[in-house]
Amino acid sequence: MVILTPDTKTCMSALLLTDSFDPYSFIEGEITTFAVFKVDGYLKKEFFEEAPSRAYSLWQDVRSYFFSIIKGKRTPLNFCLIFALSAGETEAFLREEHLDFSPEEVQGLFLNFRFDGDRLTCTTGVSTSRFTLDKSLEHAWDKRAQALFDHLHIPFEIQM
Repeated sequence: MVILTPDTKTCMSALLLTDSFDPYSFIEGEITTFAVFKVDGYLKKEFFEEAPSRAYSLWQDVRSYFFSIIKGKRTPLNFCLIFALSAGETEAFLREEHLDFSPEEVQGLFLNFRFDGDRLTCTTGVSTSRFTLDKSLEHAWDKRAQALFDHLHIPFEIQM
């Protein structure tokens, strides 16, 4: 786990105004403005005529809703957005990094964005189905998150 403190303006622009994070699964989010808005990203399969194969919405499916809540003259009091790498992307990540984990063992590779009214942070997270002292997956995901921010030209500081 690593905590990144990105430049708020640059990161918010990437999150809300570009497709940079669109391929990520949207797990859940909460924004506090004049009211608290909570969104669960879990797809309700019974809503669809043809059930989607994935369990969660993609960020691209809900980004405009969050933008409509956040935009305006006043900064939100706080918010939290939780993203995860999709199952297919997780499998590709494990192969690329030559990690000794099967896709079935990795329950999630997460990016947790939190804004407390003053500061934005992005905390990486890893969830596996088995206990392990092997931190190679966690370290590889931490590096991938930093590489993503570099690729998107989002300046950040690292907190350990």
